[in-house]
Amino acid sequence: MSDTPKTSAITRLRNYFLAGFVVCAPLAITAYIAWSFIGWVDSWVKPYIPWRYNPDTYLPFPVPGFGLIVALVLITLIGFLAANIVGRAIVTFGERLLGRMPLVRGIYGSLKQIFETVLSNKSEMFRQVGLVEYPRKDVWSLVFVAGEKHTEINEKLDVEGDPLMGVFMPCTPNPTTGFLMYVRKSEIVMLDMTIEEGARLIVSAGLVAPDPRKKVKGPDGGLIDLGNPPAGTLPQPARKSRTASSRPNK
Repeated sequence: MSDTPKTSAITRLRNYFLAGFVVCAPLAITAYIAWSFIGWVDSWVKPYIPWRYNPDTYLPFPVPGFGLIVALVLITLIGFLAANIVGRAIVTFGERLLGRMPLVRGIYGSLKQIFETVLSNKSEMFRQVGLVEYPRKDVWSLVFVAGEKHTEINEKLDVEGDPLMGVFMPCTPNPTTGFLMYVRKSEIVMLDMTIEEGARLIVSAGLVAPDPRKKVKGPDGGLIDLGNPPAGTLPQPARKSRTASSRPNK
């Protein structure tokens, strides 16, 4: 009988520790990553700041994040200048010089196309999460599905009514690496989860899975996602109104 309270107290202490760990660990890791990024940018930018404009010269301690602020201002200023006629001419001249370098032009061209696709042209980004049978039948892998585009691959391999679609199958736990595959549209099982939810599922190795979204029929007969319904699609509850004739006489 004496072991029961002791076991219960130890169990409660363990649960308290785990609850505190769940709260503190994500905060600590996020703070560490953010602090490391700020320090990395400061270590690159601060050495090029003139000493008279560097607050570290006048203070007994370094100011974290000053290099990051300077970098953001400079990047914004460069973008403003590149949008002008003179700036575009300078950028074009620099790209021509890089285009004459055999190794550099391939790296620069690929990186520029990637950044333009991710940051500028949102229609070219991944649209949906899906499943494909890989590496064998009845074994399913999560993929990010790109929008349908007509390319040389489609011209050579497309079947009428069932085009090929480019999918990216990320690796766990690093979703930035993976395999590019072209799969028949009919062989892709589209999912309702978002790209962010799919990335969390991959990073967590399947431990953090989104809940299934409940759907109802809308006024036009289409399905409405209750997790993120479009504005004005769900019927609003009728408000109770009392007219002057319906009010009780005092």
